Amino acid sequence: MRAVISVAALGLLTACAPQIPDSGAGFDTSFDEAIEQDAAIAAARTGAAVPPPKVVSSETLAPADPQPVAVAVVSSPEPGPEPETVSRAAVTQTGTADDIAQETAAALAAASQNSGVSPLEANPSNPPPQQYSSPDISDENDFQAVSARESIESDAARLASNRENYEVVAPTAVPERPADADPDIVSYALSAGNDPGVRVYSRSGINKTARAERNCAKYPSPDQAQIDFLATGGPQRDRKGLDPDGDGFACAWDPTPFREAVKS
Repeated sequence: MRAVISVAALGLLTACAPQIPDSGAGFDTSFDEAIEQDAAIAAARTGAAVPPPKVVSSETLAPADPQPVAVAVVSSPEPGPEPETVSRAAVTQTGTADDIAQETAAALAAASQNSGVSPLEANPSNPPPQQYSSPDISDENDFQAVSARESIESDAARLASNRENYEVVAPTAVPERPADADPDIVSYALSAGNDPGVRVYSRSGINKTARAERNCAKYPSPDQAQIDFLATGGPQRDRKGLDPDGDGFACAWDPTPFREAVKS
């Protein structure tokens, strides 16, 4: 008896449950039907009421009245004579020729105003340019000019004359320097055996370098300082303090150029 009652209760519950439509049927229905089925499935899951199907009337599907469209009518112009056809090459050539003629005329006018002489147009019949000559310029490289005034005989006579006037001068001894002349720095440069900066003579005193700089500034050149240094007792004695390092060369005088000249 209890089993019969349980089966009956289960049947009542099944009848009361909402029906869930098949989702797979949407593939065989229209788009609107598929939307309604999806809404029914969602309502069944949430327990909400299923919305009624959307009713579409024929008035809704009827198209609206078309709006009038204004159309502008443009009349075509009356036929007239066709324009003259000019090729691009002809236009380019004409324009180029006119431009060249104008530029040439302007250049000729400017040249004539600047120099005062009309320009000479290129023409094979024009005379050759004038040859300018000057007595100060030799024409020995001009074959026609030389051949016009010289010959083989004149060259031989001139050579013989030069040989007759040739004179051999015998060398003589170099004159001795006067006793009162300035010291010869060239002979001293060749006779001194030490190089600049090598100490040979003793020097005494305080602030020798500063004193040498002050006294050397009084001479116009190192050569003049060396001459005065040798004339006043140098190189053994340095009375004016021109040789503080004792190498025998005053005020940084350098004998190297004289020595190199002898070697060459």
